Amino acid sequence: MVDSLRIAILTRSTEPCGSTVHALALGEALCAHGHEAVVHAPDPSGRGFFRDARCPVVSVSAKPVTGTAAALVGTRIADYLAHFSTPAACDFDIFHAQCGISGNALATLTRRRLIPGFVRTVHHVTMVAESQLAQWQERAIVDAGRLLCVSRTGAAELLAEFGMRADMIGHGVDGAVYRPEPESGDGDLRRRLGLGAGPVFLSVGGFALRKNTLTIIEAFAAIRQLVPDAQLLVAGGDARADHAGYEARCCALLERAGLAIGPGQPVIRAGPMTQADMPSLYRIADTLIAPSLTGSYGLCVLEAMACGTPAIISAQSSGVDGPALVETLTADPDDAGAIASAMRTSLEPARRAQFRNAGREVARAHTWETCAARHLPIYESFAPSRKPLMPVATGSAAWNIQRFPRDA
Repeated sequence: MVDSLRIAILTRSTEPCGSTVHALALGEALCAHGHEAVVHAPDPSGRGFFRDARCPVVSVSAKPVTGTAAALVGTRIADYLAHFSTPAACDFDIFHAQCGISGNALATLTRRRLIPGFVRTVHHVTMVAESQLAQWQERAIVDAGRLLCVSRTGAAELLAEFGMRADMIGHGVDGAVYRPEPESGDGDLRRRLGLGAGPVFLSVGGFALRKNTLTIIEAFAAIRQLVPDAQLLVAGGDARADHAGYEARCCALLERAGLAIGPGQPVIRAGPMTQADMPSLYRIADTLIAPSLTGSYGLCVLEAMACGTPAIISAQSSGVDGPALVETLTADPDDAGAIASAMRTSLEPARRAQFRNAGREVARAHTWETCAARHLPIYESFAPSRKPLMPVATGSAAWNIQRFPRDA
């Protein structure tokens, strides 16, 4: 039995994104288990988190920043360091980073002897060309005292690329929120987004390399030749500078394919969605397309399944991270033709009923309560020890947020 713990959970933003959704849901489930889990995030807007939470939250004071992705990440690391600059602010049993920004801040706090170490959940490893971003990403992984992953594919990637072992803790889904039964707001959202009567294919995450949007667009262009009324709905995304080049390539491909963007058009960019709209978004979609290039499937797949919406995932995930062929459709993420074939299959009435029923069973088995329970033995192994979990730097190196050697 784990004694009551004070847990600081740190994520990258108060806005809706995978790691923040995960952090809030985990914090709520840990509080329901009798622990005090406090979710932190930098908040340059001062508006607070994107939804009300059933756990304590802290909006960390953050400076506005423009420019490169490296400038943003460096500023947010500094924001976290300013917040946790005193022993009183560090009065937690466990520190848990959900992103590379908070992982770097906690690595520095460990070097300063303000905390004994930290746990890190790696949601994905991003392909980055900028050297500083790559160094920060590596540091937030290799300096962690314990690594967690949301998929077995992700754990295998960490072992192969960094030589680091990670525990698989998975995702969860709130079955009381994400339900298959239609609600009155579903039709309103459909009209607001400009959706027609034809089949709607949903992609969540914006125009992003990790989401494989270019190949999804290519597959959708092929589907439009067979199903002229089909629409592609792209939800989410952000305005980070490192996404601009990929977004431009997506828009150029849409133009070459003759696929217009806008309400009532073949392609609709919904942008960031409110949390209240997400269940309706899944229900009004005919199929979720999520053949991620990271191999593993994300939180959106479980949410879609809970809402009774068939999902297409990467063939690299099938049978490895959970859903197998009976619950989802799979496709080679690099093969637009294979994705288009899976999209056609997802519209067949008999197959849709099969995916709907099997997907709901998968979602019911993945609750946030069980996800939180998987964290507790890991937290317990950390809590008794107050000794630093890694060599401690001295002098000016201890105050540096850049990468420094592990034996510094």
